[in-house]
Amino acid sequence: MGRYQDGRLRARLRRSIAVAATIASVALGITAFASPAAAAAPTVSSVAAGYAHTCAIRTDASLWCWGSNWSGELGDGTNDTRTTPTRIGTGTTWAAIDAGSSQTCGVKADHTLWCWGRNVRGQLGDGTTTNRNAPVQVGTATTWASVSTGDAHTCGVRTDGSLWCWGFNRLGQLGTGTADYYLTSPVRIGTASTWASVTAGYAHTCGSRTDGTLWCWGDSSSGQLGVGTLSYSTTPAQVGTATTWNGVTAGYAHSCGTRTDGTLWCWGNNGYGQLGAAGPLQTSPVQVGTTTTWNKANAGDNTVCASRTDGSFWCWGNNMAGGLGDGTTTNRSTPTRVGTATTWTTGFVVNYHTCGVRTDGSLWCWGNNGNSQLGDGTTTQRNTPGQVTIPTT
Repeated sequence: MGRYQDGRLRARLRRSIAVAATIASVALGITAFASPAAAAAPTVSSVAAGYAHTCAIRTDASLWCWGSNWSGELGDGTNDTRTTPTRIGTGTTWAAIDAGSSQTCGVKADHTLWCWGRNVRGQLGDGTTTNRNAPVQVGTATTWASVSTGDAHTCGVRTDGSLWCWGFNRLGQLGTGTADYYLTSPVRIGTASTWASVTAGYAHTCGSRTDGTLWCWGDSSSGQLGVGTLSYSTTPAQVGTATTWNGVTAGYAHSCGTRTDGTLWCWGNNGYGQLGAAGPLQTSPVQVGTTTTWNKANAGDNTVCASRTDGSFWCWGNNMAGGLGDGTTTNRSTPTRVGTATTWTTGFVVNYHTCGVRTDGSLWCWGNNGNSQLGDGTTTQRNTPGQVTIPTT
């Protein structure tokens, strides 16, 4: 997800969005930008969207990135923007990928963790504050199961169920209970060994445990922790008493989670309708409609998208750059369906642009494209999904 805390860098990217938003609606991607041959292109297993860059892992476990590269977030050894997918290294061992504001982290098949890009707050976890334009291993552990990168902090879960965080900690988003401004290496959070997942937002973090409980910590100035207050927490705080949570996602100042009964719940800031209903901010989880077929949600800067068990795809919230994919740039306060396809998988990500994988392994992106993060060779924003062509070699 892309959530910047560096004012100057954020301003540069906002200008990119503003320029892209002035393009006439006829150029907003009504027609998919992939060639007919794209259907035969290599398939994708997972995708990650930063503020202005995108990375994807193909089914052959190779890694490809494109878009902004000011801080080396593409990992190709340069700081050059790439307008189309570019292969990162020659390895075919990538298992998982996640993108923060201007940094990227990935887990390999051997359970090692690698990060690259912006590092001014130690978010790469390599013990320094030096930016990296190529993947650098985080410590020597070979037990990483998953990773999530926020604006300037990163967290990961290991195969033993322990939780680790590092990077910026001004508002307690690392969950260490300390006043450290930032930490440059992974630090274990508590002693629990039952963490199932973690998600890093702008300045808050949430995670689910194997017992179905949900926990959040860090900034809560908009109620994004879901614990009923606007006070931040420097250690994990349980969200309610429910033991049926099976997924959670943290955005800029809001969060959403799914339960085992197929319901979807959101809380926090609602300035763009990102909670899925009109109204003020919410300090506790509020159900999104009455649907009981949600299977995953992903929160971007001020946007949320979610998939249903029937393969349909829905988005709401901020739509200034067409990231909702509904053919408009109108903000939505209720879930709005993206096209009519029923082939969307749970492999999708949201930021100021959105990307998703379909059941045939094809990758589709739309929304802001001021830094070529849609991978189509242009800087023209799109307000409907367009297929991304990744080279065969």
